[in-house]
Amino acid sequence: MIKQLIFGVAVLTLISCGNTKEDQVAGISQQDKDKAGRDSILHATAANIFGTLPLVADNPDNPVTDNKVKLGKTLFFDVRLSKDNTISCNSCHNLNTYGVDNERFSAGNDKKLGGRNANTVFNVALEFAQFWDGRAKDVEEQAGGPILNKVEMAIPDKDFLINRLSKVKEYQDLFAKAFPEDKKPITFLNVQKAIGAFERRLITPSRFDVYLKGDQTALTDKEKEGLNTFISAGCINCHSGNVIGGRMFQKFGLFGNYWDYTKSTKIDSGRYDLTKNEADKFVFKVPMLRNIAKTGPYFHDGSVSSLKDAVGIMAQLQLNKKLSGKEADDIVAFLNTLTGDVATELK
Repeated sequence: MIKQLIFGVAVLTLISCGNTKEDQVAGISQQDKDKAGRDSILHATAANIFGTLPLVADNPDNPVTDNKVKLGKTLFFDVRLSKDNTISCNSCHNLNTYGVDNERFSAGNDKKLGGRNANTVFNVALEFAQFWDGRAKDVEEQAGGPILNKVEMAIPDKDFLINRLSKVKEYQDLFAKAFPEDKKPITFLNVQKAIGAFERRLITPSRFDVYLKGDQTALTDKEKEGLNTFISAGCINCHSGNVIGGRMFQKFGLFGNYWDYTKSTKIDSGRYDLTKNEADKFVFKVPMLRNIAKTGPYFHDGSVSSLKDAVGIMAQLQLNKKLSGKEADDIVAFLNTLTGDVATELK
């Protein structure tokens, strides 16, 4: 990809050598022409690597409807989904702070802390798997996990929650409208489907999407430099696609022990804890980078608070490269263009 980019710049430069009379009259310098050519190639390359962000993350097995979304949003904010009515989904995945609580670890029903940093819920339905270890295939399956987790929402079992919700008139109406074909619509599976449907609309387009659609003025020169460095350094090996990541598993620490760089207080074995496969040691889902400037602290254990530091650590551990201060700053500038707009009705 990088060789193609360099070759394309060279070809375009040769083609454009020498100002035409029309260019001279218009006041277009050779330098401006060269920059326009490089910008055009960078844009075309980026559009090919990252693609298009959809309006909704569809699931054929759980069609997104307005009634499901309304029910899912109500459930998302309801503390009755925790054993002692202490926390809601929004407590750890606050929609006002880009779907996270900005803590290293989140406090559950009994104020006990979880063992991994809470992922954002924005755009997460577009990832290929859920949780850091990928143990849930989609947001519907993921939605049920924290509810029954003893450290998180601590609901004793599915029947406990369904009995609780069945007594609420509002939920009797909402479930009936969301699942009109079900004789008994208030089920744990439908709780998962409703929350999943709500999250499938939590999509946040940003300035970067405006750029990808063709408006090259949507990014500044510094941000374009950062995008170019992001591509040429090899970050796209893992962070590609429409959410810039979230498409694969990868070992954290290809060129060193991650804890030597992150100063983590606990060594987390990643997917190995789930699979017991030696090849999965220190392997995690590659997180997407949408809204990354707003969703720190970073990594599975929230061990790094600075985005610039996180970028430098990733370059060293995953690419065996030491970025210059300018390169890191430029990449951070690019990453800030991934901060999206959150629709008011979804908050």
